[in-house]
Parts: sequence; C-alpha cells; structure tokens
Amino acid sequence: MKTANLTKLLGPLFGLALLAGCNKAEEPPKPAAASPATSYLETIKARDKLIVGVFTDKPPFGFVDEKGRYVGFDTDIGRRLAKDLLGDENKVEFVAVEPASRIPFLQSDKVDLILANMTVTPERKEAVDFTNPNLRVAVQAIVADGSSVQKLDDLADKTIIVTTGTTADIWLTKNHPDWKLLKFEKNSESLQALATGRGDAYAQDNLILFSWAKQNPGYRVLPQLLGDEAPIAPAVKKGNTELRDWVNAELAKLGEEKFLLKLYDQYVRKELSDDTKPESVIVEGGKWQG
Repeated sequence: MKTANLTKLLGPLFGLALLAGCNKAEEPPKPAAASPATSYLETIKARDKLIVGVFTDKPPFGFVDEKGRYVGFDTDIGRRLAKDLLGDENKVEFVAVEPASRIPFLQSDKVDLILANMTVTPERKEAVDFTNPNLRVAVQAIVADGSSVQKLDDLADKTIIVTTGTTADIWLTKNHPDWKLLKFEKNSESLQALATGRGDAYAQDNLILFSWAKQNPGYRVLPQLLGDEAPIAPAVKKGNTELRDWVNAELAKLGEEKFLLKLYDQYVRKELSDDTKPESVIVEGGKWQG
C-alpha cells in the first residue's frame, strides 16, 4: 500500500522531469556569432580567440608540417590577424575545411573567417561576404607529359579529376555538363588519383598545379584557362560587415609592410618557376586590378 502511494506521488514528478529533459534536448544549439546588439569584434575579444577555417592539404597555402603545425601562406595571415586583434598570434584556432565545407562552416558559425584559397565568384558572393583580395588565380588543367591532350577541348572524351566545391568543379559542371568528372573531397585525394592514373587530367587553381608539377616531374599544365583570372579573398559570414571591414583595414596595413611579399618569399616563390613575378600571384594591400 505504501509503495502504491509512493508511486502515485512520484509519478507526476518523473513525468515533469522527462518533459523537461525532452524540451532541453530539442532546443537548437546557440550560435557562436554575436547578437545583433553586440559588436562582433568584441565577441571575439571576449572569447579571446579568433576561429579561422583553413586547408590542411593545399601547400603552400595551407598545410600541416612535419611537426603537426598548421602553416602556409593563408594560415600565417590568420596568425597575424589574431596578433593584431588579440595581441598574440597564438590566440587563433584553426579549423580544417574542405572546398565544399567552407561556406557552410561560415553560415553555421563554426568559424569567424575563412582563409582557404577561396576564389571570388558571383555565386559565392550570394552566400558569403568577401573581403578585399590577397591573391590572384586562374583555373587550369594538368596532364601527364605523355598525354595526347594538348588543349582544353581534347578533354571532352576524357576523365577529368576535380575536387568537390572548387572553382574548377563549378566551372566545368556549368560549362561542360556532359564531360566526365571524377570528384574527390580533398585536394590530396585528387592529386593521388592523378598520380595513379585514375583520370586523364586534374583541373584546379593553377598555383596548386604549378607547385605540384615542380615537385613531381612528368606532368605539364595546359596553357588554356578555364574561365578568367579571378581574385582570391578571405570570407566572412554574409552580413558581417564589421569583421569584413576590419580585415580590409588589416590588409591595407599589411600592404604597407609588404607582409604578403614576405609570405610569398617564405612559402610560394620556391614552388613556382624562377621567372614568376610576385605581383602575378599576390595582391598586396587588397588592391585588385583585374
């Protein structure tokens, strides 16, 4: 009898507890972004950490060195931004991204900023806000020296390797929807597929191809461009004009120091041919001239 009475008393309490637990589980996660009334830069300062999305397999722009440290042209820009905003270049958290995850990571507030070799395109400008550019790039294709392919149209009946979400993937899908594309999520996977003969060519940003070809003799980059030369720029979440404008001011300041030229000398120069001019690759001070 006592047990029955106790059950009657505790039953409603257990029910309330279960309901409370269900409601808590159904609550959506709170975004890391600032509220409309809060300065985004102040939010970063309160967190004491700048969160930046970077590549880990795209040397010389973003990769992991033999010590397991995130390094590269883009990555070191992230460290400098953290130093100027928070007083310490180590107050940066790098989040590994793939080409297809760059925009979703911004939209879902997983990162404050993307520094991952993202080419500015009309489609991407609809989804994110770009700062002024820091690099210039064109898309080309690389083939083996012994390939019969001499120009872009020769690829019409071949298998072209692309990395999902890259400018090359988007351009080929739009302009040559009937061409056969073999897609991989990572740049390293795409290059491995090329090296093992799984495709006839690899279409990618030409800076990546030139670098890889120099380190891997036996390949040549086709001279024809897939589309026009375009700027590469850091990106922020759509509508985050405060962070965008701050990064623009930083790029202008870094231009006065020739900071990007220093990074070019450190990471990029040795990867390209000796006659490559730095101004054909970097955009110092964010001043794009197409």
